Amino acid sequence: MLEQALVQLLLLLGATVLVVLVFQRFRIPPSLGYLLVGVMLGAHTAGPVIDNDYIDVIAEFGIVFLLFTIGLSFSLPQIYALRHTILGLGTAQVALTTLVVAMIAWWLGLPGPAAFVVGAVFAQSSTSIISKQLLEQGESQARHGRLGTTMSVFQDITAVPFVVIIPVLGVAAMHEVAGALGMALAKAFLAFVIVLLSGRYLLRPLFHLVAERRSAELFTLTVLFVSLVSAWTTKTLGLSMAFGAFLAGMVLGDTEFRHQVESTIRPFRDVLLGLFFVSIGMLVEPALLPDIWLEALLGALGLLGIKVVLVTLIVRFSGVDPQTAFRTGLVLAVGGEFGFALLAIGLDGNIIASRPAQIVLNSVLFSMILAPLLIRFNQPLALWAFGRSRGRAKPAGDVPTPSEPTESQGHVVICGFGRTGQTVSRFLESEGFDYLALDMDPAIVREARLAGQQVFYGDSSDLTVLENVGVERAALLVISHDDRPAALTTLRNAKRLNPELAAVVRTRDQQHVEELRKAGATEVIPETLEASMLLTSHALQSLGVPLYRVALRLQEQRSSHYRMLRELFRGTLDSIKPEALEQERLHSVLMSEGSPAIGQSLSELDTERDDVSVTALVRDDKRERYPGGATEVQINDVLVLLGSQDNLERVERRLTGSGQPPE
Repeated sequence: MLEQALVQLLLLLGATVLVVLVFQRFRIPPSLGYLLVGVMLGAHTAGPVIDNDYIDVIAEFGIVFLLFTIGLSFSLPQIYALRHTILGLGTAQVALTTLVVAMIAWWLGLPGPAAFVVGAVFAQSSTSIISKQLLEQGESQARHGRLGTTMSVFQDITAVPFVVIIPVLGVAAMHEVAGALGMALAKAFLAFVIVLLSGRYLLRPLFHLVAERRSAELFTLTVLFVSLVSAWTTKTLGLSMAFGAFLAGMVLGDTEFRHQVESTIRPFRDVLLGLFFVSIGMLVEPALLPDIWLEALLGALGLLGIKVVLVTLIVRFSGVDPQTAFRTGLVLAVGGEFGFALLAIGLDGNIIASRPAQIVLNSVLFSMILAPLLIRFNQPLALWAFGRSRGRAKPAGDVPTPSEPTESQGHVVICGFGRTGQTVSRFLESEGFDYLALDMDPAIVREARLAGQQVFYGDSSDLTVLENVGVERAALLVISHDDRPAALTTLRNAKRLNPELAAVVRTRDQQHVEELRKAGATEVIPETLEASMLLTSHALQSLGVPLYRVALRLQEQRSSHYRMLRELFRGTLDSIKPEALEQERLHSVLMSEGSPAIGQSLSELDTERDDVSVTALVRDDKRERYPGGATEVQINDVLVLLGSQDNLERVERRLTGSGQPPE
């Protein structure tokens, strides 16, 4: 039994990796790849068959984690803030699409509950396809792009009531539906109160306690526990597990932990959601396709046409120009992955029969194949429909994105909110710049948030966390902590998201400056050298040196990457450190009688080929800084060399003709 389960698991994973790899290679949405795997390994096709009993159980948690993640992006204050804009447009789009499609399905002979399920499925749009296609076309920040993306994201939250309503539609008598629906809504309200109160009095203190332990393993376990116990709560009340997960995510979305929570849950969500799409693919019956392909194709065309018309009218009614409204309709026409979840709920409750479910499923699949073409050619189609003279797009920026309501364009992301990070934030605030900070100390985060600052608990080296705080739209990244490995990872991930991002990084000394620059740092500030510069500034001013000359000297050093400050004599303790061989150091070499270098000019010595420079020459007790290349070496001259220990040893042996290493 165990061996058979292992073989099936390996077959499932192998097929999934292969198919998704090919789909990503050709830039096809991975969700379609998962569906294809389900079709290939399902009971309705020839070849190996995977037992889907345990897959269905595990796959349900993919929807649980998906709703949990959606909840993180929709806290109560954010929903309230958007009530007059996207709330109205999004609700109208979902409600009207559901109503129109349901009436058509009912007119075609489907029972009322089944027609409602079809309407709910067709009302959804694929955020992943929309956002990916718009990004590739460079239209993600255009007005129609922002409207389409925002409304598709908002559909996710309007789908939550469907999760509550659809299961109760399976009651035998229609007159009982109202009572069952009323009871379901009452239970939903009770679940909302329970989760809201537990979030206020239990979840935030719990996550503070866990965060103080500084254990990624413990934090992950806590996130899984909270999401699943919330799902179990609503399941116990007779509601969908996904609804409870959404409520828990919504409560945590209003806390300082939401970015780290989303980063933690994402791997589980992506894997289990992939299994969910595999389970949906197993429902597809290719043998029925010859009989239903025409209905499925007409359904896809109907889905696309109805949504284009309705969205265009809704957006146009809100005051947007016709061309932009039409382009928004083309963007939102595609069917959505969440529709599969609603269809699965309807099938589980025996609300919709197998044949119409197959037609609806294939209609959504066909729309997901056709819709990228509509999105790609939305501008030519709009120009053809409305002409070139009308409908000039208005500037983007008037429509907020619900998943990113607190994040602005051109903000500063501060990684580390200790003494340095807080100092930077004070100056940014005084100059009117928006900033968002990340820190792993829950005490600092709690105090800062109480003070009204945008500080979140999160690991800034995590790619997902950087995505969540909008690094791809940021104007500047400031890394103020002194954890070099984490800083390097943060820089590389930030540059992946925003290659043009300017990054200012703090480091302890000069040793790792070049490494940080190669990782993507625009400026690296060695704090020990800057402290020396500050001390030097005060010393020179105390001696009466004019301020402009002091500033000039300091600027010269910064421009030369602290050349003078790197010229250090290393002590014995410094020399025994593991990194000593790589550190630059000063070393004095006496040119005694018999040295091969006597009589040669400094340029002829060619020390630069060994990455060693001559910083000074001492002759007759007189010190000359940076002597010229034409200077000839004389007996008893002292050359002050700068380089790494290995290079200094090599140059000294060549200049003196001895094998004595520098001390």
